[in-house]
Amino acid sequence: MTGLFIGIIDTIICLGYNIGYRDLTGYLPSAFINVSSLIFAINILLVVVGIVYFWFIRLFAKKDIVFIVSMLMVTAFCLWKLQTGHRFDNERLNSQFHGLLGGIILVLGFSSASIPFWFHNRKFEENVLGTDSSHFV
Repeated sequence: MTGLFIGIIDTIICLGYNIGYRDLTGYLPSAFINVSSLIFAINILLVVVGIVYFWFIRLFAKKDIVFIVSMLMVTAFCLWKLQTGHRFDNERLNSQFHGLLGGIILVLGFSSASIPFWFHNRKFEENVLGTDSSHFV
């Protein structure tokens, strides 16, 4: 549930970033990054990351540290691979694409790494997820 909630928030952040970035740079191609792809991909991705965190909890002793480091390493790897790829022959469009997708990767990477913090936050659990463990005592 934490991954899903963060996915919804990230969707709003990335949609805002997408609109702002396109307005500032004039980047127009939208075959790959558009409203539909952002909404579906971000939410599915962060639900999967939440499931991965669930498995980290079960498999590792220092689960939070291992998970955070893993997510930051995946983010760094994705940014590195983005810089080595070329989507367009036009250098200007290619650079703008890297800026747009790079910002989205950064948002998703840092949000993914923050899942343990939100998962262990009592106020988040009570106010957002609507669970209160005192009912079960």
